[in-house]
Amino acid sequence: MDDRFNTAAGWALFAGIVALGGTILTGEYFKHEKVEQGGFEVADASPESAGGGATAAKPVDFSAGDPAKGAEIFKKCASCHTITPGGAAGVGPNLYGVMGKKHGHVAGFSYSPGMMAMAGVWDWEAMDKWLTSPKKYLNGTKMSFAGLSNPEDRASVIRYINEQGSNLPVPPPPAAEAAAAPADSAAPAENAAAPAADATKK
Repeated sequence: MDDRFNTAAGWALFAGIVALGGTILTGEYFKHEKVEQGGFEVADASPESAGGGATAAKPVDFSAGDPAKGAEIFKKCASCHTITPGGAAGVGPNLYGVMGKKHGHVAGFSYSPGMMAMAGVWDWEAMDKWLTSPKKYLNGTKMSFAGLSNPEDRASVIRYINEQGSNLPVPPPPAAEAAAAPADSAAPAENAAAPAADATKK
C-alpha cells in the first residue's frame, strides 16, 4: 500500500516538475518587450478633414434648408438649449438671436475657456462647422453632442436658428457663387480689349 502511494506521489511530483519546467521554457521562448503605447492611431476619414489628393467636402447649400424641418431636428437640442427671447440657460446657453453674435456672447453663462477666447462670430460657415462636429471646431468644448453628418439637416437647423431672432441674409447656393465669379473676372478682360480695338482704328 505504501509502495503504491509512494509511486503515485512520485509520478505526481514528476508531472508537476515537468509542467513547471515547460512553463518556464515557454515564457523564455515567447518573451517580448514591454509595449510603450497600445493601439493604432487611425486617421480621420471624414470629408471635412480630407487633405492632399482627397476630395474636399462640398459647400453646404443653406438656401435649400427647410426651417420647418430644422425645427423638428432642433427638438434634439431642446434638452440642453432654449431658443426663446430671454430664455433661461440650461446645460447649454440660450440660442435666441445667436447668429451674427460673437462666440461666448451670453452673459453669465459658464462657457469653456476656449469658447470665451475664440474670435469671430456665429455666421453661416461657423455654425455649419460647429454642428458638423463641436469637438473638431473647438478643442476642449463642454458640448458632448457628436454632430450632424447630413449637410441638409445642418442647413435646415441653421435656417431655423437664424429665424429665431437673427434673420441674417441667407447665402446664395454655391453654384450661383461659382457662376458669378467667372462672370466678374471676364468683365475686366472685355474692358481691356476695348482700348486695344480702338487703338487699331487710329
